[in-house]
Amino acid sequence: MAYAKNLFIAAACTIVVALPGIAFAQQLKPGLSLHPDKSPLTPEEQERQKAIDDAYKSAIKKLPDKKKTADDPWGNIRSTTTTSPKQQ
Repeated sequence: MAYAKNLFIAAACTIVVALPGIAFAQQLKPGLSLHPDKSPLTPEEQERQKAIDDAYKSAIKKLPDKKKTADDPWGNIRSTTTTSPKQQ
């Protein structure tokens, strides 16, 4: 019984000591970039990206609108009439 208690205390202490380190590691440090090799876009690249975005938006506008129906996968299986418990 004493061994189990000591094991529990040791595991709890390990978790308590490890948690602040894990939380600290997740913080983004000032001046630290996740993409250090990525340089700002040149005006030509910005123009190309804008043309791609405009083409995408115009293609999306050409798609027909989706019908505004309720997404009910069991809708065609259920009966449309409802019965109250008194009628049964």
